[in-house]
Amino acid sequence: MRDLAEIFGALADETRLRMLALLLENDELCVCDFVSALAITQSKASRHLRILRSAGLVDDRREALWVHYRLASRMGPDQSAAVAALRRVSAHHDLVQVRARLKDWLEHRKPRGGPILAASPRRRAAAR
Repeated sequence: MRDLAEIFGALADETRLRMLALLLENDELCVCDFVSALAITQSKASRHLRILRSAGLVDDRREALWVHYRLASRMGPDQSAAVAALRRVSAHHDLVQVRARLKDWLEHRKPRGGPILAASPRRRAAAR
């Protein structure tokens, strides 16, 4: 039951649900992608992603300074059931703005996942 409680605890946050919804639609995302799409700080994104990783829902890999996340490749039955349920319900929730911010970010960021510090959502809005 402890594993199940950890999974539900990880899913009990709107930011983490949005992160998983984005990963359901994208093979892999860098922490900087979540920062831009969700308009949150890097430390907040990293903290939420650590919780998802601890619950066995995501895997990570380091590339130079950046950490990339994807859905866990080896989920247990509880994690698989939770992700399958999220897959079914996330299509019915309004993530249009989050998806649009991610799409805009991905189109303008440097290749290979490197962050563009000057192109943060706030700085782009201020430049317009």
